[in-house]
Amino acid sequence: MSEYFKIGKLAASTGLKGELVLQHNLGKKTSLKGLEVIFIEEKKDNFIPYFIQTTKIRSNTETVIKLEGIDIMEVARKLTPKEVWLAADDFKKFAAKTSPIGMLGFMMVNDGEEIGIVQEVIEQPHQVLCSIIYKGKEALIPVHEDSLEKIDIKNKKVFVTLPDGLLDIYA
Repeated sequence: MSEYFKIGKLAASTGLKGELVLQHNLGKKTSLKGLEVIFIEEKKDNFIPYFIQTTKIRSNTETVIKLEGIDIMEVARKLTPKEVWLAADDFKKFAAKTSPIGMLGFMMVNDGEEIGIVQEVIEQPHQVLCSIIYKGKEALIPVHEDSLEKIDIKNKKVFVTLPDGLLDIYA
């Protein structure tokens, strides 16, 4: 099975011809040039491909996309506000290396112990929360200047020092 990474959501339809506004967390302004397909999760772990006709940059975090077969505003509206996913290879091409979303798939290490793989990155104004599976349960780990030690891109690891007792909540 392919691996997919969530990059954002289809926030709104725009125009009369079925264009959609993709709000993304890729960490850089992008037209997604060269990207052929996005995926929308219809059911848990069931990703439906949508092929891209055209794209254009709207802002640092928004790209307007036109999908094949979506030709009117009413049909486009049915796709909002659905989450958008990319296949792993496409994600690596389009995500900025320095953006928080770049931590997806990295192993999180706390005081030398591997505690889980980053499943989701939730950006908030003062910190980033990383969702991992810790001892069979979802754990939300805050990543900010006090807790982040380093990010090892080569070995796909995020080193953190978490407050005492934080992981006990999830154990």
